Amino acid sequence: MKIERYLTDDAVLVELGRRLERTRLERNLTQRELAAEAGVERKALQRIEAGEPVKVTSLIRVLRALGLLDALDQLVQEPVPSPIELLKLHGKSRRRASGERQKRAPVRDETAPWQWGDETPGRGS
Repeated sequence: MKIERYLTDDAVLVELGRRLERTRLERNLTQRELAAEAGVERKALQRIEAGEPVKVTSLIRVLRALGLLDALDQLVQEPVPSPIELLKLHGKSRRRASGERQKRAPVRDETAPWQWGDETPGRGS
């Protein structure tokens, strides 16, 4: 079965589990052997192969043990900046998005006389 967007989450998990089980069997590995190599509980591997929900870290460890972890790079590719972004950055890498910046209140000169703030500069009251 092809994994496509119209499939339910459960159907995707079942298909993924079936494929991983088939890969394990093609490599002539028992569940106990693969679980030990992956560093996960055998029960976690059984759940993966049965199409049940598991921790993502367990799935990653099983994929690594089967030599399939590189496939995730194709699954979710690293985003590349657009040409416009490259021009804006001028070779600098973007660090993180920042929220709206708040204006800082001006520092008041303690030696100046107190004012309401709506007076015209240079005119005394």
